[in-house]
Amino acid sequence: MEKLRDAIRETTRGYLEKGGMILGQCLSAVGWVNNTVPNVPEGIVELPMTDVAGAGFAVGAAVAGRRPILVLRFGDFLLLNNSPIFNFAAKRKDIFGKPVPLFVRVISQEGKGTGLSHSGKPHAMAMHFPGMRVWCPITPKEWIKCWKEFNENTDPMMCFEHRATYDNVDSAEYEDKIYPDADVTIFAISLARRNAIEAAKSLEEQGVKVNLIHIYKLKPFCSKQKCLQVLSKTRVGIVVDSSYETCGASRDIAYQLMAESDVITKVVAVGLEDISVGCSSETENATPSVSRIVGALQRLVT
Repeated sequence: MEKLRDAIRETTRGYLEKGGMILGQCLSAVGWVNNTVPNVPEGIVELPMTDVAGAGFAVGAAVAGRRPILVLRFGDFLLLNNSPIFNFAAKRKDIFGKPVPLFVRVISQEGKGTGLSHSGKPHAMAMHFPGMRVWCPITPKEWIKCWKEFNENTDPMMCFEHRATYDNVDSAEYEDKIYPDADVTIFAISLARRNAIEAAKSLEEQGVKVNLIHIYKLKPFCSKQKCLQVLSKTRVGIVVDSSYETCGASRDIAYQLMAESDVITKVVAVGLEDISVGCSSETENATPSVSRIVGALQRLVT
């Protein structure tokens, strides 16, 4: 069965064979970016280790009509590359209506002591800027949907991936679970979707029935109407995310759902704690654990 890494690699292969371009640091080394980049003779542009210039090259290529892919091997590298993307590409499209078809793969990692400059999951930052499309796919079908939407538009798009999901085979285990008599609803994003599934199972064993909605398209937030409809019945919910909770996607979506609900609702956010990571697995600021999600849900229903 096809894994997420296979879907990314083979989709990229087909794109490059038709004259496409992919840019990034060490694309053809260190495992070909977790085996997500194909070994092909043309179209791969190895960027220098400057960290701050690569996005400028990619944005320039997009303005010229190349529809390039830019790979940022670690999420925190977005902080060094964000000015050409957010301050030029997004504004050029949003304000002037000029096409900037740039596809940015931002890859996150956690739990292996990767350090303070390699563990970021900054998708909330990308959501902040008008003109950006923001996805967090974790299955082959979701990633291909993301790529399809990019090719149907001329906007810059951020595709936030997580290394821990590259072996995901299919989307069956990530289907929404909705019950007519549920007690609470979980809205889950990125890697947190895995722990949300286990948290829901744990609560159901305790007699608490849990809806689970998987969110992978953050901006535009395409699941809002479904989320509101489900929330109108449980009236309590939790948004769990692998990114920071403070000023993060989880709080933004929780606010949207409460503000736009037709009934009185309470939705809380659970994301990364407001601390920087260290350089060991013991000091990692990891995706909210199953126990943390369960605890937050228990406080909602008691």
